Amino acid sequence: MPTLYHAPFSRSTTLLVLIEEMGLTDRIELCEVAVTRRDGSGGPDPRNPHPEGKVPYLVDGTDALSERGAILTYLTDRFPEAGMGCPVGDPQRGAFLGWLFYYQGVMEPVLVLDEAGCDHPVLRATFRDMGAVTARLEAALARGPYLLGARYTAVDLLLSSPFHVMPEAIPDRPAIRDWIRRCAARPAVAAVTAREMATLAG
Repeated sequence: MPTLYHAPFSRSTTLLVLIEEMGLTDRIELCEVAVTRRDGSGGPDPRNPHPEGKVPYLVDGTDALSERGAILTYLTDRFPEAGMGCPVGDPQRGAFLGWLFYYQGVMEPVLVLDEAGCDHPVLRATFRDMGAVTARLEAALARGPYLLGARYTAVDLLLSSPFHVMPEAIPDRPAIRDWIRRCAARPAVAAVTAREMATLAG
């Protein structure tokens, strides 16, 4: 059985929502670990095998992987019947992978740099800026309620995730705001949030 190393209300929460959406709560073992938080609290946990002490980290037999986009791809490929991915041969497989890599390689760095107030011509040339991210999301959502069209997938889960905890970063565009609301209103999000709150409450 795969094991997901997780810390409440962290980047790994996205994976908990995916597991809930896919109906895999009894097929993925969770191991809750401590991590160093942005405010300096917490710290490394010796139970966490992630080489940098971060989450998420998925161990499946002798295989292991980090990075949300990679884990999302791995789980949606392993359990294609759950319908949250685009398996090999799907006509939207390329678009699915493109969005996941875009998030990891462009969108999240842009969000972090924008939050930190960092700006430089090299950064803009490499990653673009929030205006470019907004334009790309808006163009995709002009074709349907979700990034791949009519169907909600792991792409929507990942790319909407930062806006659930950083509402101040939400672009002032109706299509994007409505998409984020649709993603946040998923029953899986409510279920995971309730469990995370209960965990923190002790």
